[in-house]
Amino acid sequence: MKIKSNIVNVITDEIYPAEVEIKDGHIKAVTELNRKQDTTMIPGLIDAHIHIESSMLVPTRFAQTALKHGTTSVITDPHEIANVMGIEGINYMINDSKNTPLNVYFTVPSCVPSTKYETNGATLDSKITDELLSKKEFIGLSEVMDYNAVLNDEEEIIKKIESAKKYNKAIDGHAPLLRSTKLQKYISAGITTDHESITKEEVIEKKRLGMKIMIREGSESKTLKEFINLNPDFIVTDDLKAEELVKGHLNTIIQKAVKLGYDIQEILKLVTINPAQHYQLNTGSITPGRKADLVILDNLEDFNIKEVISSGIRVCRNNQLLINPQPQQLTTKINVKNKTPEDFEIRTHNKNTTKALVNVIKVTDNQIVTDKITREVKVKDGKIETNTEDDTLKISVVERYGHNTIYTALINGFGITNGAISSSVAHDSHNIITIGTNSKLMAKATNTVIDNNGGLAAVDNNETISLKLEVAGLMTKDKAEKVAEKSSQLNEYTKIMGSKLTNPFSTLSFMALPVVPALKITDKGLFDVDENRFIP
Repeated sequence: MKIKSNIVNVITDEIYPAEVEIKDGHIKAVTELNRKQDTTMIPGLIDAHIHIESSMLVPTRFAQTALKHGTTSVITDPHEIANVMGIEGINYMINDSKNTPLNVYFTVPSCVPSTKYETNGATLDSKITDELLSKKEFIGLSEVMDYNAVLNDEEEIIKKIESAKKYNKAIDGHAPLLRSTKLQKYISAGITTDHESITKEEVIEKKRLGMKIMIREGSESKTLKEFINLNPDFIVTDDLKAEELVKGHLNTIIQKAVKLGYDIQEILKLVTINPAQHYQLNTGSITPGRKADLVILDNLEDFNIKEVISSGIRVCRNNQLLINPQPQQLTTKINVKNKTPEDFEIRTHNKNTTKALVNVIKVTDNQIVTDKITREVKVKDGKIETNTEDDTLKISVVERYGHNTIYTALINGFGITNGAISSSVAHDSHNIITIGTNSKLMAKATNTVIDNNGGLAAVDNNETISLKLEVAGLMTKDKAEKVAEKSSQLNEYTKIMGSKLTNPFSTLSFMALPVVPALKITDKGLFDVDENRFIP
C-alpha cells in the first residue's frame, strides 16, 4: 500500500509532501515529494492512560468507536476488572482486544485491592505481579495508587516496583496533592508519571523533580485548560464514558487545545511521539520501521478525519468502519442478596436525641476529589434523616462479593430532591454504590442493579430506568451508540430528579475510591484519606 499526503513530522516539527509505503503492517519507506498533496497525514493517536472498562464497553466495542476518532493505540490499566475477577478478568480484556486492530497495550495493576480499607473480589500479590510483568503483553506497572504504602516502605508494593525495574518496564504514578519530602520519596522509588495533580504548584514541583505529567481530560476530571501551559508530557483521558466517546476521543481534545491558542504540532507530540518513546512503543511517528498507525485528515485546521489505518489495516474511511470485530463471551455474577429499606438506615447511639453533628462528603462537579464538612442533622426514632433543602443525602456502599456488608453515610452536592441512583461501577473495588433521598428508594435502586447482575439504575416513586452491565458489572457487549443513549437517559433523568452535576453517575463512581482525597466511603466505613483512617 502506498499513500501520498502532506505528512506531519512530530520529530522535526515539519510538514511536507511524501509518499508513505506500507508493508506487513509497518512503514517501509517515506519518500519526499515535490508537489503539495490534498490531504494531511499524522501519526495514529495514543491515549497513554485509560481504563477501557470505564467506557462501560468491552474492548472490541471500545475499539470500534475509538478507531473512528483516529485513536490507534491505548495504554490501558485493567485494574477495574482485576479488582472484580483477578487474572480471569485481565485475560478476558487481553483476549477480547486481540479481536480488533486497535493496538491495546496493557500495564499490570499495581494495587488490587487499591487499599486494605475496602472489600474487593481478588488480590494480585507481588508474585503474580512479577509473573505478569515478565510477559510481553505488559509494558509497565500501572498507577501506584497506594502512595502511603510506598512512603511506609511496605514490602508488597516495593516488591512490585522492583519487579518492574527488573524487566525494564515503566512505572506509572498516582499521587494527588503529594508534595515536598513525601513526593521526593515517592519518585525515588522509581515512579515516573502522574495524572492526578490538582494544583498548578503541584504540577510544577513534580515536573521539576523529573516526573512526566499527564493532563487528564476525561468524563469526570478535566485539567486541560488549567494545566496545558505547564509543559505537560501527555494528554490522557483516564476514564471516558461511552456517551462522550461516541462524540470524540483525543481528536476533540486536540481541537480544544488549539482553540485555547496552543500550536497543534506541539499538542500532537503529547498524543504520539511522547508516549511512544516513554513506553517504548514502535509507533508514534511516520518513519520507516514504525507500525503503520496513521490518520489522514483533510487538513490540520479543520481536523476532519478522512481515513484511519491501524497496524497497516485500513479500518475507517469517511467515518465508516471497515471492520466488524465481535466480542468474546464472559459469564459473571454479582454475589449479594437483595436489600430492604432498613439496611440503609443510619442509627445513632442515643435513641432519644433529636439532632446529631456528623461528617459529610462534599462533592464538586467535574472533580473526583471531595471535601470533608460537618452538618447538624435531624434524628428521629434513633435514625438520621436526610434533608433535601440543604442537599444532605444518604450514600451507601453494598459489598458485592458474598460478605453481605453495607455502610451508609451522608453526602452533599448531588442535589437530588426525590429519588435514588445506584451503580456497580464504583472505583476501584466496584461494590454497589447508591445515593438517595430516602431508604426505600435506595433499596429499590440497589435491588435493580442486583437483579440486573450489574449496571446503573435511577429510580423515583414512579419510574425505574436501568442499564445492564453483564460483563463483571462493569461493561456490556452492546455497541457504543446504544450504551451512550441509555447512559445519557440515566443522567438526564437524574437531573430531572434535581441533580445539577454534569455527569452524576461518573461522579458517583468515584465516591468509594479511598486513595483520592479527602473523604470517601467504602463498605467498611467513612474514610478520611488525608488522615489515612476511618472516622465516625
